[in-house]
Amino acid sequence: MKKKDIKILLVDDEPDILEIVGYNLSSEGYQIITAENGVEAVKKAKAEKPQLIILDVMMPEMDGIEACELIRKIPELSQTIITFLTARGEDYSQVAGFDAGADDYITKPIKPKVLVSKVKALLRRLKDEDSSVGVLKIGSLIINREEYKITNHGKEILLPRKEFELLSLLAAKPGKVFKRDEILDKVWGSEVIVGGRTIDVHIRKLREKIGDESFKTVKGVGYKFVD
Repeated sequence: MKKKDIKILLVDDEPDILEIVGYNLSSEGYQIITAENGVEAVKKAKAEKPQLIILDVMMPEMDGIEACELIRKIPELSQTIITFLTARGEDYSQVAGFDAGADDYITKPIKPKVLVSKVKALLRRLKDEDSSVGVLKIGSLIINREEYKITNHGKEILLPRKEFELLSLLAAKPGKVFKRDEILDKVWGSEVIVGGRTIDVHIRKLREKIGDESFKTVKGVGYKFVD
């Protein structure tokens, strides 16, 4: 998808943020739509069907958490990427945001160049919608789902089934934070009853085999793959 075809809905009650962030993203070629509160955000999301929504948490009329929950209930927006804008240190907002259905969060204040880089990383996930089968390539890492093979920097790595499935899940959407419950459901399902420590152990093993820098722990939420 070309930049000019990508719609980004920017939601914040501070005009300065809408102007500055909107300017920097529109300069990159994206279509920018703005809203000043949660109520307006839900209406514009329905009408415009953006690929990405950048949503402030604290807003009048309807806050970002409630708006996110409502947007996630709209079937045609199920694949829309939602990221929250949170003030530094607002861990509770980040956790609440993930519970509401957000994919990620951006911490304020943020420099324009960093913001643009973050948005590009988020939008790369649009290319991964059909990556559930076949071969997934991320930098030097190649995941062949059909043959259960992993190659990193040209070297084949043998992984047990659950480590392979966990890596495939996280790597399919780099940057997306997968909640622990979601990981347990998608990797282990109802096969056996396992605890949260099981995920931690598997992540530790993947760090050792793939590289510590490829995995990031989001405290109190889950894990994400960093490409």
